[in-house]
Amino acid sequence: MPQSVHLAPAGPFSDAERDAVYRAIHTRRDVRSQFQPDPIAPEVLERLLLAAHHAPSVGFMQPWNFLLLTDPAIKARIKQAFSRANDEAAAMFGDARKALYSAIKLEGITDAPINLCITCDRDRGGPVVLGRTHNRDTDLYSTVCAVQNLWLAARAEGIGVGWVSIFNDADLKEILGLPDHVVPVAYLCLGHVRELHSEPELQQRGWAQRMPLEDMIFHNGWGQREG
Repeated sequence: MPQSVHLAPAGPFSDAERDAVYRAIHTRRDVRSQFQPDPIAPEVLERLLLAAHHAPSVGFMQPWNFLLLTDPAIKARIKQAFSRANDEAAAMFGDARKALYSAIKLEGITDAPINLCITCDRDRGGPVVLGRTHNRDTDLYSTVCAVQNLWLAARAEGIGVGWVSIFNDADLKEILGLPDHVVPVAYLCLGHVRELHSEPELQQRGWAQRMPLEDMIFHNGWGQREG
């Protein structure tokens, strides 16, 4: 028998509340070098994780787990795994790009007080999940929503977040003891910051530029422009 549902008002935020949301979005940065050694207060960390846990998830499967990493020995092993993968990545670029790539700091693993691995349990919810019947990867998409929630909440709290993506998954799974059905989606470095880049660091360093929004918008079909 269907359960009764209750609805709540859905009006717009106040101007100040709305502006704060957009400020968090537009000033969020990927942090690698600005971490301070101060610990993150437990109540702040709990708010960040609660924000992540309130992310949308297909079929309400909530496929994420949060592995909090503070042990220096584990962080040292993670950094070694990053260094191996980073050397492999550098070799993939031509000479000009390789020089710039090698000059950019791409992680803060041992600098940040807390490392956080957000994982996706691909068995969560069982073999058939509402909304996942025709696209198995919606559990991964849902987990990435949790990452974004945490990142925006962290910006509001003055906590820097850096996503370290240069790993071989097998290394992370071995170091963290992840079961076969659990996938590491995001390895994050968290810590207090006093300053952030005024624009994305890769843009400042000339690696890439933000593309114009109008180039990204199509109407009623791929490649179709309005009018």
